Amino acid sequence: MSYETVAAGIRGHLMQFAGLGYKVKFAFDEGGVLLLDGTVTPPTLTEEDGEADCTIASTVDNAEKLMNGQLNPMLAYSMGQLKIGGSVGVALKMASMLEG
Repeated sequence: MSYETVAAGIRGHLMQFAGLGYKVKFAFDEGGVLLLDGTVTPPTLTEEDGEADCTIASTVDNAEKLMNGQLNPMLAYSMGQLKIGGSVGVALKMASMLEG
């Protein structure tokens, strides 16, 4: 999977983040950054770097596995395959919004 495919996958779930109330940055080890702005309605996703309440860093491959349900976010975090900077609570809120 490519960075562009991961971005398209996140865009497909944007409305699930309505009401998130935070900005979340996705940083990929291979390069590339996505910024999800959940403070606006509808939420937006840009390829610009910027300030965020939470930064989620991973490889593109692990991002694909997370999106497809092949990798548990809590397990990935505990194994260091997913790194969270800033508010862990925001990352947990995002996970619960995707499940709900």
